[in-house]
Amino acid sequence: MTMFVDPAPVEQLERAAAALMAHGFAVEILDDVADARARVRDLIPVGASVFTSASETLRLSGIDEDINTSGRYQAVKPRVLAMDRSTGADDIRRLLASPDVVVGSVAALTETGSIVVASASGSQLPAYAGGAARAIWIVGAQKVVADLGTALRRLEEHALPLESARAQVAYGQPSAINRLLILNAELRPGRVTVLLLREAIGF
Repeated sequence: MTMFVDPAPVEQLERAAAALMAHGFAVEILDDVADARARVRDLIPVGASVFTSASETLRLSGIDEDINTSGRYQAVKPRVLAMDRSTGADDIRRLLASPDVVVGSVAALTETGSIVVASASGSQLPAYAGGAARAIWIVGAQKVVADLGTALRRLEEHALPLESARAQVAYGQPSAINRLLILNAELRPGRVTVLLLREAIGF
């Protein structure tokens, strides 16, 4: 198995799911992206305010487009992108920090029940950490690792170089691990749902 690239075997996915559930996260193991798209649609109430974080998983799966262009939801990202970054800074901050639902992915999750998220700007972290009423994270099977140390290695050695290359093209500058969020438990049962795929997707 190629480190950090190939999907984890089903036994490892099941161990990670069991550990996460023991720590208060809801976890569903799904076959593929099509299942994830359908499940996300089921989980988000029509009319909810929804923030989609920057994520290759969301882009490649079509979930980002499903949410931001369908008209089913109050999509936060298009609204924020249309606002003036200087005069509307406070409103933007509030919109991103406390939507009804935040949808995105994570850098890694562990068999010991921890989730690792990294960010250059930090824009998604308030919602991820607890500001959003609900969080839904779609996670490819290649992101499941044994423990926290390996998760941090995955982030630094694998995900960051790929994200830096993407950011260089998109924004004209590389990415960086400026902010790091590690979630070891969720104290509000049902707030976080992890849709863990059996296939690889994203960085």
